Amino acid sequence: MNQERIYKIILGPVISEKSAQLGESANLAVFKVVKDAQKPEIKAAVEKLFNVKVKSVQVLNVKGKTKRTRHGIGVRSDWKKAYVRLEQGQDIDFAFAD
Repeated sequence: MNQERIYKIILGPVISEKSAQLGESANLAVFKVVKDAQKPEIKAAVEKLFNVKVKSVQVLNVKGKTKRTRHGIGVRSDWKKAYVRLEQGQDIDFAFAD
């Protein structure tokens, strides 16, 4: 896998109450990834970008919601979510410095 692909796989963290609870209790990090990403690619990208050891990766496809607007009915895009379990003692800090 080339370097460009590593930087394009992870689109960003998923920040929610559920992902925060999983991060504290189960040592999981949740990321939004490109739709064609595979588990080994996600694992390599997280290890390279955040300098952590990954234990396992679980992925799921999130269906886009149907939304009603004044112009009619539209559909948001489908996307892929990755649950990344980190090795014991590893941590990813998503706090942004000012």
